[in-house]
Amino acid sequence: MSGSDQDAGRTARPKRADARRNEEVLLDSAAAVFVASGVEAPIRDIAAKAGVGTATIYRHFPTRADLIVAVYRHQVEALAEAGPALLAASPKPYAALAEWIDLFVDFVVTKQGLASVLQSDDPCFDPLHSYFLERLVPVCAELLEAAAESGEIRPGMDPYELMRGVGGLCAGAGNNPRYDARRLVGILVAGLRR
Repeated sequence: MSGSDQDAGRTARPKRADARRNEEVLLDSAAAVFVASGVEAPIRDIAAKAGVGTATIYRHFPTRADLIVAVYRHQVEALAEAGPALLAASPKPYAALAEWIDLFVDFVVTKQGLASVLQSDDPCFDPLHSYFLERLVPVCAELLEAAAESGEIRPGMDPYELMRGVGGLCAGAGNNPRYDARRLVGILVAGLRR
């Protein structure tokens, strides 16, 4: 085996379970700080929330852009994995769909804190929207199809259109404390029923 073959084998090795857990804690902490304080929050705040030193964050994510991309991807993956799990665990597909949409609302609200950065001119953020669509539209489609096949909702609902509608309702809140995006999304989801 050549040296490059050995290097390729080393980079393909999966992370240990404890390393994955530590990275998840760090990414969840960063997401929470981004929501509360914006993406320009001091790295020391993220480190304190995660219970690690700032050097640990920089070792895993050398730049703020690396951390932002990792947080976004981590949240998309969690949401993508939640769809099939909810479908398997829920007594009815509509309940799984409603719960997943509720998680999607959480994601969209969190993403609002990242919106200005994601829309910046930095090319490292360009692939994130495509990644979001590739991972989440099929999950939403699976949930919609299952609920339609069970007769709980009308067939033919477009997953992309539904996700855009939810996103629009969430974006409408702005800084208005009287605007309850979650309640409005609940009305939208209830409107899917037969």
